Amino acid sequence: MIRHESRDGVNLVRFDRPDKKNAITGEMYLALVDGLRAGEADAGIGCHLISGSPGAFTAGNDIADFMRYAAEGDLADTPVLKFLSVLARLEKPLVAAVDGLAIGVGTTLLFHCDMVYATPRTVLRTPFVDLGLVPEAGSSLLAPRIMGHQRAFALLCLGDPVTAEAAREAGIVNHVVSEADLETAAFDCASRIAARPREAMVLSRRLLRGDRTEVLARMDEEALIFGQRLSSPEAATAFAAFMGKGKG
Repeated sequence: MIRHESRDGVNLVRFDRPDKKNAITGEMYLALVDGLRAGEADAGIGCHLISGSPGAFTAGNDIADFMRYAAEGDLADTPVLKFLSVLARLEKPLVAAVDGLAIGVGTTLLFHCDMVYATPRTVLRTPFVDLGLVPEAGSSLLAPRIMGHQRAFALLCLGDPVTAEAAREAGIVNHVVSEADLETAAFDCASRIAARPREAMVLSRRLLRGDRTEVLARMDEEALIFGQRLSSPEAATAFAAFMGKGKG
């Protein structure tokens, strides 16, 4: 369900669960962790590239995992937090190729990317508050920095959908390209990054990213509140309504 390969100095990691719109299970999160760590450790790799399936980058967390986390009420050692920790600590550049749905973590992970390519049919959405939850992946800190408070509020608090072009204007997406050109454009970018002097690229990215302490601390704060919210009556009501809607 996660495909991983290396080519021309690029570490390719792909969501591959198209029948479920690439909804991410715990097993998939751990495979993402393994894939990214492998790329970080490989001296032949200069850039990571993450992508999905036609029409679906990812629909976010698998709902069954959500319900299990809600029952356990503790996110401290879950696969999703392991993935987010690795994501925030990457040293090598990360490029994303986004087509179609990018829901929840499918949107928030983009704030950790260095280059993002999207298609015209791409839609970003974060329905955290709708589910009685709060933003994650450090997005409550990174989104306002990148797109401004008002746009970040509309995305993260109101859950308003953001089109690819609006995401480009907001600074989340670099280029909007056709579905036919997406994979080639994103890979060409990743391979150009990989072809640059590796150490200079890592050091330059580190300077641009700055001290990660604040981001990691915010991720921990979000995770704590997120875990508390999962077991809250408000979230239980929201999830019940969501599940009921799915059966309707």
